[in-house]
Amino acid sequence: MLKSRAKAALFFSNGACAGVSPAARIKERAGWIRLKENKVHIGGQAVIEGVMMRNRSKIAIAVRQPNGGIAVEKKDFFSFGERFPILKWPVLRGMVAFVEALVLGVTSISASAEHALEDEEELKGWELPLTVAVSLVFGVGLFILLPTVLMSWLRQSGGPPLLLNLGEGAIRLAIFLSYIFLISRWQEVGRVFQYHGAEHKAIACYEAGLPLTVDNTRPYSPLHRRCGTSFLLIVMVTSILLFSFFGWPGIWQRILIRLSLLPLVAGLSYEAIKFAGARDNLFTRIISQPGLWLQRMTTRKPADDQIEVAIYALQAVLQGEEMPGEGTAPLVAVDSQQDVFAQAEEKP
Repeated sequence: MLKSRAKAALFFSNGACAGVSPAARIKERAGWIRLKENKVHIGGQAVIEGVMMRNRSKIAIAVRQPNGGIAVEKKDFFSFGERFPILKWPVLRGMVAFVEALVLGVTSISASAEHALEDEEELKGWELPLTVAVSLVFGVGLFILLPTVLMSWLRQSGGPPLLLNLGEGAIRLAIFLSYIFLISRWQEVGRVFQYHGAEHKAIACYEAGLPLTVDNTRPYSPLHRRCGTSFLLIVMVTSILLFSFFGWPGIWQRILIRLSLLPLVAGLSYEAIKFAGARDNLFTRIISQPGLWLQRMTTRKPADDQIEVAIYALQAVLQGEEMPGEGTAPLVAVDSQQDVFAQAEEKP
């Protein structure tokens, strides 16, 4: 099984920048203009000793190997939304994106573990769907089912349905925040969070239209409005609002209602974070701020060698796209049709 770093990395994906200093703020605004004009949206995820980057048609994984080299994998990715246009409709696309992100997250972490950890092997055959299923059951059980069970136990005498739902939501948020706090204390997870920050910085540099170099990337903030951490927080808030419309029936009815509403919660949350990420005004800054605060727990300041790995992943996924300037280092030619790692140049 994958180590604790892998389990933590499953929960945090997608990103770019949220500038803090005046210079970074200017660069951030330039990033919004670039996205609007070129519509090249990049997402990503921290993996074990590396970063996964993706756009609408490709994914790329770059991993720092024990010998100091960087391994890069690139392959085509075809979303279900491209195959079935109806799945591009609002809300439906969010449901699809949630499932695809979970599957890509597990496969990317498995692939990175094989090369970053010498005693790990990539998930194959039945191991992949089993790992996805276990991850989904763990998340649903911990963040959806446990809060409603605890609320029933705490309030056996009953009460106004609205207050009971709000109480359940408060428990859900407390469990979520406690989970993030606890895993952030682990040293191994800290490495994942550093790569999480490197992922955001690299995307910020690209969206600002600057050459992808370590020096250009370093000044950017490790925070971003479209980050998966922010998405999960929005999921928590959306579930509180949506579940409140269904009163407070019996425990089994509540569990069934919450499970059946999960796809809708994911779809609505996706639309909210997509809206906030595509616009820069007072309203979107306000609704994005809680997620940015939370990201201070799930990102760390990356070292230059970690930024370099993130840039390698971004360069690989952008091959064939218009790029601003030159990259940090020569990128090896990778066959996008095969699931193979290609060895990049080792660092001296």
